[in-house]
Amino acid sequence: MFKVATYNVENLFDLNKKGYKHKEYKAFTPSLWNKKNYKIKLQNIAKVIKDIDADIITLQEVHSLDALKDLRLELKKNGLYYQYYKITDNKPTAIHVAFLSKFPFVYTKELKVTSSYKYRNILEAKLNIDGQNLYLFANHWKAKSGPESMRITSAKVLRNRVAQVGYEKNIILLGDFNSDYEEYIKFIRKRRHNDTNGKTGINHVLRTIKQGHNSFYNLWYDAKEKDRYSYIYRGKKEALDNILISQSLLIKDGISYITSSIKNLDKKYLFKKKQIFRWQVSRARVPKHKGKGYSDHLPVMAKFKINSN
Repeated sequence: MFKVATYNVENLFDLNKKGYKHKEYKAFTPSLWNKKNYKIKLQNIAKVIKDIDADIITLQEVHSLDALKDLRLELKKNGLYYQYYKITDNKPTAIHVAFLSKFPFVYTKELKVTSSYKYRNILEAKLNIDGQNLYLFANHWKAKSGPESMRITSAKVLRNRVAQVGYEKNIILLGDFNSDYEEYIKFIRKRRHNDTNGKTGINHVLRTIKQGHNSFYNLWYDAKEKDRYSYIYRGKKEALDNILISQSLLIKDGISYITSSIKNLDKKYLFKKKQIFRWQVSRARVPKHKGKGYSDHLPVMAKFKINSN
């Protein structure tokens, strides 16, 4: 048995200047972001990842390879060692997606979405676990500050690569899609985002509505409806972080998903006053880090097993 997880760690910036030119990250300029708060952030995120205890985890909003290495070292201090790691590094964006793994990579590959910094690249990894191949794709799609056409752009790049790999393979798509597992239903009311005639990246491009050999199954459907969330916006629970699997992982042969194992990490310390206890930054004209909190997202995880022939 092994566990796969995804976690948006909310702005894990290192202490270097790279990426600060993007105004939305002004709170992490060197004059505001210091060694003390960086250390606390690393310790807090490491605590969460240790409680997840996944064999393979993808992270979103990691600033750099240096930040990933520092997190990996902090985890090692706490008894959780990830020998293998990879981060997107082909585009000078402020934040990236990354993998930490206890299993070696057969290869990793970065999928370019567009040349614009507004789109984050997708990270592909192939692993071989007990003789079984597994393909993972780490995602961080455009936030709801942008229209659905931007998320569809990422979805199409992902879909095209999956078609090259082969729909029949063991494939897991995971990460922060900034899309609900039933985005196509909620989307009807979101006129500001609807520039695609009701079509969504997660449901229509990745084909999660109807099941067929070329479609993906969203594991949130395997959880109780009240537990299907990883984010809270204005008091409403949302499932922005998803784990989607190819049809082969539903068959009890080779690698397969363990039924009812999808869940978020809902430890009490991750909440404050019915809200997710995100990293605390004051809203003053000059933002101040309070050195408290974790992330604005909850981790999501699922278990898989190797079936002997």
